[in-house]
Parts: sequence; structure tokens; C-alpha cells
Amino acid sequence: MSREGDIVLIYIKDKPTIYARIEAIEPDVKKGWYRITLLLLSIPQQVITWILKGEYINGATFTMDGNPVMMQEVKRMPAAAEHKETGKIPVKDAGAGIKGNVLPFKTKLK
Repeated sequence: MSREGDIVLIYIKDKPTIYARIEAIEPDVKKGWYRITLLLLSIPQQVITWILKGEYINGATFTMDGNPVMMQEVKRMPAAAEHKETGKIPVKDAGAGIKGNVLPFKTKLK
């Protein structure tokens, strides 16, 4: 199940429409349903609350006003390519193609 803080891509009419961050997931009074608060990552930002079944939060298609809607979790990507064996960023590629002088950072102490 998606969790608070996850980023989701919302599809409307089978087209990717907007990204949102899940702010809160709370049980609703109806069993198996949840109140999900989303921060729409738009300009301006908007906060909305939907009441959905758990399966809809996990990616099943549902309808709103007769239009199919689906939420798909966006997988996190690593910030930089890591070497598979060591898990570290390869140093030899770090400055490839960049020419220049390295200047030391000096501070004056009083």
C-alpha cells in the first residue's frame, strides 16, 4: 500500500495528468475505505482529500464523474549512478571531459 510521503502519478481518462504527494491516509467510517489527502504538485499547489478503497490507493482503476482515474506510485531513482559491486560512484568518470585548475579553498584565521 502507498504510504504518506510517497509521490504518485494520477491518470485521468487513461492519460498521465498530475503528480501528487500523499500527505495522509486515515481510515474512513466505512470499513475498507480511507481518507487520502493529496498535495497536487501543480502551480498553484492544491490539497485535496479523496475517500477511496485500499485497492484504489494501490493502483486499481476507479471512476470519478464517469471518468476512469488511477494512481500509480512513482519509484524513487538514485541521485547518481552507482557501481553495482561497490555501491560507490565511480571516480574515474566524475570529471570526464572537464579541463581546468583545482583551486584550494583557503580561510584566514585571526
